[in-house]
Amino acid sequence: MQLTRVRLYPVKSLGGLDVASAQVEPWGLAGDRRWAVVDENGRNVTARERNVMLGLRSELLADGGVLLSGAASEPASDPLRVDVPTDAEPVAVGISRQATALPAGPEADDWLSSRIGQSVRLVWQPDPTVRPVKDEHGGLDGDRMSLADAAPLLLTTEASLAALNAWTDEGAPELDMLRFRPNLVVDGDEPFAEDEWGFVTIGDVRFRVTGGCDRCMMTGIDPYTLQRGFEPIRTLSKFRRRDGKTWFGVLLVPQNRGGVAVGDTVAIG
Repeated sequence: MQLTRVRLYPVKSLGGLDVASAQVEPWGLAGDRRWAVVDENGRNVTARERNVMLGLRSELLADGGVLLSGAASEPASDPLRVDVPTDAEPVAVGISRQATALPAGPEADDWLSSRIGQSVRLVWQPDPTVRPVKDEHGGLDGDRMSLADAAPLLLTTEASLAALNAWTDEGAPELDMLRFRPNLVVDGDEPFAEDEWGFVTIGDVRFRVTGGCDRCMMTGIDPYTLQRGFEPIRTLSKFRRRDGKTWFGVLLVPQNRGGVAVGDTVAIG
């Protein structure tokens, strides 16, 4: 098997970007989900409620800052550079296991608020070593993560997506992998073989598989049109339902630092 795709999501819930390679840190890919959007009270604001966020783009800059860009339909002069707010005073946030974060400042807040349609703030996680992986997601003592939902990384396979598309009703639009927002995509051999993996090595990094990823209705948002639909949850609930949830992809915790790149060999065990 080979690694076929690497994706970063610098700002949680905004659109991601494909990269040829990435450095792996104990808490995830370098630069992945270190930024988040919160409301005036510090509560997390995500694309589950604000679909428009998926149409906004964030590009990781070499110094850890981000370049925010609007939807493709917006003027090309629109992007906003946001520097890492290392000198800012922490503010309280309601992100699980993350009590405070550093605010990016009013310019970024105004840029996002005008596009999301409510008053929001952009914040940055200064120290990813303080946020543990929950026991229910397979976390062990010392496991830490960025501002991702459940684990440092999410892996999906092309074989599993092909099976899912084969299960969907005839005439239904083909589902794109972007709906599942993975960090790593491998070609795979047997659909859903990843359910049984204990460890996987990609490039020079070994990962522990902590369990499956249960999927929410956010996967029903088309990543290109931003329209909501019943797929893939409707089909996953027929074929991939257990414990009252639907499942696609597996969660990973890095066992060492290193690099991964598209084309790397994937070894199981």
